[in-house]
Amino acid sequence: MSIRSPRDLASAVRGRRRDLGLSQSELAKKAGVSRKWISELEAGKSRVELGLVIRVLERLGLTLVVEGTARMRRSGTTIDLDAVLERHRGT
Repeated sequence: MSIRSPRDLASAVRGRRRDLGLSQSELAKKAGVSRKWISELEAGKSRVELGLVIRVLERLGLTLVVEGTARMRRSGTTIDLDAVLERHRGT
């Protein structure tokens, strides 16, 4: 599944959590975040902290893969992740 928006990420997290038979509270405890935070992530809120998202994905057995990084790194180009996310907010 390609993640192209906060809504896509929300769907992936919610689906995997349900596949594993976990409640939001159980996942929150495993990931060390609040149930409210999980709820906001699953609602597609775009203002969630990336480090916490990665921690939740790890607890669900999911991996975040960013494509195209080798080409960008080789050319010396840096990516402003905040700018990328800002362009996709509200989509």
